[in-house]
Amino acid sequence: MSCAEVAASVHLPQRRTTTRRSSVTEQGQPTKITFVYSNPTDPDAFEAAYPDQLALARKLPGLTRLQTAKVWPKEDGSPTPAYRLLDLYFADYAAASAAAAEAGPLVGATIEHATGGVAIAFAEVLEDV
Repeated sequence: MSCAEVAASVHLPQRRTTTRRSSVTEQGQPTKITFVYSNPTDPDAFEAAYPDQLALARKLPGLTRLQTAKVWPKEDGSPTPAYRLLDLYFADYAAASAAAAEAGPLVGATIEHATGGVAIAFAEVLEDV
């Protein structure tokens, strides 16, 4: 599955237009693919399926690091802007793109279980301390 097919297969928020574009040389920078999961309709079902999604992510070629996070609940009990985050790190844009081409099973599992929606973004890692 290509990057365009991955992006087309999930619900993505409307893009904001920016004037800055990465050049070919900048695409050699470390890159991450971030999944931002919205609040699922059934959190227990999502949590039961999440380890399988992580196992699929760990199989992606070129993956150098995987980081997962759960959004803290709001103190007033109102819905959070997101439920979970998953960051997949790669040496560069080309490695992330190659992994995305192999991500069909991960994307399929994500679409099935992310009942609140998910946004997926490719990002240049500017600083990693």
